[in-house]
Amino acid sequence: MRVAGESNAKQCRKCTRDRPLAAFARDKNRRDGLQVHCRECVAEYSATHYRRRREAMGKPVREQVDVPAGHKLCRTCGEVKPHSEWHRNATASDGLSTRCKACRAERGRQDHLKRQYGITEAERDGLIASQGGVCCICLSAPAAHVDHCHQTGKVRGVLCFNCNSAIGKLGDDPNTVRRAAAYLEGNSWKPTLVAPGVYQLPS
Repeated sequence: MRVAGESNAKQCRKCTRDRPLAAFARDKNRRDGLQVHCRECVAEYSATHYRRRREAMGKPVREQVDVPAGHKLCRTCGEVKPHSEWHRNATASDGLSTRCKACRAERGRQDHLKRQYGITEAERDGLIASQGGVCCICLSAPAAHVDHCHQTGKVRGVLCFNCNSAIGKLGDDPNTVRRAAAYLEGNSWKPTLVAPGVYQLPS
């Protein structure tokens, strides 16, 4: 229920305290759009329920970590970080994501590699190691960008930004790349016009 005469506060049904609306997670099924229990009570209940459930299953229970106010423990990296290091999640009991920003970003990179190229980070790192840590075209810049065949989807190697962009702009066409190399070596050529709009390349 809302506190009489006050539109920015609500009473928690569990602890019966009058709390600001920001202390409640959203619930679209409620008339006011908020859960009936404050985030602290929901979090406390969840922790107790988790411990009892793990103990009933005979599984180890994670030790409680002393988390100072304004901070949260990331279960992925195990670090306690300030709330500024978390993305917001209005539906969560504490209003924050389950992973810190760094872990979410790392998970995003892993998902991108698997979705886009079908490889894991370990497999990518193995490719880079097999190349000596450098781009397998220029052999000087650090290998950073996974390159793959756009027709077959097969990963060819890991390139630097410049080399990856260069072969892309040349259409991933080996013949075009060979002609570019010949041009740079001073073996320039000109196509011969054999019919209107039809050119013959030198052999």
